[in-house]
Amino acid sequence: MPAFPRSVQKVLELTRNINCLPKELVGVLEKDPVMTMKILKVINSAYYSMPNKITSVNQSVVYLGINTVKNLALSFAAVGILPKVNTAGFDIQRYLVHSLATATVARHLCTKSGSDEIDAGDCYVAGLLHDFGKVVFAQFMAPEFCKALELGDKMPLHEAERQIIGVDHGVAGAMLAKRWQFPEALVQCIRDHHRSDVESTLMMDCVRLADQICRKVYLSSEERQQEWMAQKPIVDRFGDNLEAIVASLGDFDKIVAEAVVFVQVESKA
Repeated sequence: MPAFPRSVQKVLELTRNINCLPKELVGVLEKDPVMTMKILKVINSAYYSMPNKITSVNQSVVYLGINTVKNLALSFAAVGILPKVNTAGFDIQRYLVHSLATATVARHLCTKSGSDEIDAGDCYVAGLLHDFGKVVFAQFMAPEFCKALELGDKMPLHEAERQIIGVDHGVAGAMLAKRWQFPEALVQCIRDHHRSDVESTLMMDCVRLADQICRKVYLSSEERQQEWMAQKPIVDRFGDNLEAIVASLGDFDKIVAEAVVFVQVESKA
């Protein structure tokens, strides 16, 4: 697998500093013409409905803010190393929408926790990459992953992966995150997000709960509400009413719509 783009690693380093200046972020991204083009495509899409055409990363930061532009850059980097095709029958578009929505919800949950234990941006990264190991399996172990996907109709996919491949996608994703030199807490979160025998952390709880919520992305609003009403949160930190937790996030349909717009813009790149 290719290395994670150095420009985006630099963006992550910069934005961990609360005193990061917009011009520092712009300076890094403007040196990456592909990233610049993609950010401008998103901000000029019909979804944002800007009154005037945005023509620079600097303008994008002014309109969207540092965090949103950082997350766009990170998302494009993650998408850029995805295989265009795979023989395992793995639905890349569904994977992308789920990952982007999970990242956004995980960030919201971290912010609402009121804790300064971790940066909410790190929860976004963990949510975005939590399932990346599936991409590794689809690209490099397609026959085995295809069997795991079939078995996944009868049991959770991560359990099917352990039976067929020997490890689950969390382990594969964590190996990549470590190679990409991400913080150890993030590596552990990606590796262990399906394990019940590890010590809970705020990042882990945010990703697990966000994952649970966003598995319902492709249902209608009414169907999602019914599903959430019938379930209990898989973590205790945020309460025992899943529907109330989702309501506290704001407009979930908007979160999904943003993810879909991103995938549509990327697919036309």
